[in-house]
Amino acid sequence: MRSRVSRIAVTVSVAAALGLTAACGGGGGDGDGGKGAKPSKAGGSKTAQPDPRTSPADSGALTRAELEKAALAAGDVKGYGVKKTAASDIGLDSVPADPAACQPIADMFLFTSDPAARAAVGRSFAAKDDLDASVTSLALLAYGSGEAEKVLDGLRTSTGKCTKYEHTGYQYSGVKALKDPGLGDESVAYRLLGSIEGASVPTTFTVVRVGTTVVTFTAMNMLDGDKVRVPSAIVDAQLKKLKKATA
Repeated sequence: MRSRVSRIAVTVSVAAALGLTAACGGGGGDGDGGKGAKPSKAGGSKTAQPDPRTSPADSGALTRAELEKAALAAGDVKGYGVKKTAASDIGLDSVPADPAACQPIADMFLFTSDPAARAAVGRSFAAKDDLDASVTSLALLAYGSGEAEKVLDGLRTSTGKCTKYEHTGYQYSGVKALKDPGLGDESVAYRLLGSIEGASVPTTFTVVRVGTTVVTFTAMNMLDGDKVRVPSAIVDAQLKKLKKATA
């Protein structure tokens, strides 16, 4: 038991290194917008994203306050603890990926995109079962009219062309499109392997558009990579709450 719990702790720490460290490389995301793109290890640059604070009020995008109201909270999902993701851990800057065909996938790993979200909030989940080694998180990303569709189109195209890439100094491989889960107004699902310090971390994404909002669900699991998946209980609860909040 102690050995397995220790390995779960390793999963959490490696997941944090892959996600949060990379996010730090991608710039802050507290809703203040990026100051400009940062060069990747592969070189190159990208035009700075628009500042969400200057977005027109009639863009159709939900506000940060509305996203917070629509996001899952403690007690919403049986069997899971819920924590708010620090605003600084949701990147708003897009850092170039190599090759460029993988850019939408690389961006979404950090819960960012091109076009940039007008507002964003995140949640992380820990199973109350100590033997569950999964690390699950989500982000609600608000877009203006027509922008959310572009984000899903970009991911759909990228998963058809991208197989591996480098981003913020980390290597990612085994990118593979999964069956469309048929959620929301449209959805995309895919998986990949993140590599850090010799550890391979299987990661699965389910990205769903509901109106002008995109919800990105991601799950990591080092101990059961072949079965890593986003818990359906979290997906169902979040989409139901978002639809209710925007009805």
